[in-house]
Amino acid sequence: MGRNRHPPEISEQALCAEYEAVYHYALSLCRREAEAQDIAQETFLKALKGRGSFTGESSLYTWLCAIAKNLWRNRARKLGRETALDWDASPEGEGWERAVEDHDMSLAVHRVLHGLGEPYKEVFSLRVFGELSFGEIGGLFGKTESWARVTYHRARKAITDTLRKEGTL
Repeated sequence: MGRNRHPPEISEQALCAEYEAVYHYALSLCRREAEAQDIAQETFLKALKGRGSFTGESSLYTWLCAIAKNLWRNRARKLGRETALDWDASPEGEGWERAVEDHDMSLAVHRVLHGLGEPYKEVFSLRVFGELSFGEIGGLFGKTESWARVTYHRARKAITDTLRKEGTL
């Protein structure tokens, strides 16, 4: 039945209501006010032009942040800048997703992850490497989505702390 659903209509007013939140997200990525403003503006122009591609499977904010993140990565790539990992900026683990794309960092994360106990090791792996949602992870363990979030964040904190102590971060 989900296939026959029509995507929700996005009004300009709904988009504008998300501007400040998307600007702050862009600022957390690039850490430059002018660049964050540019990225936010580009995000909304792209969203206005591509309104039809919004399926409604995620929140409007999440969709806009995905556009902003892609714009930021493209800008950084064009300018020859590395996209810095901000381990704690995203509660959903986007810094970790970028980390595992870098071979050396991925190896360091795996090394520390190997030393974690269960269920932390498995929950972290399912989230970052398996790209499962917190709801799916909770379901695998017969627990709640909240349990999966808390367990993941504890694992992430343990890994971050270890990597910082070692000087890897």
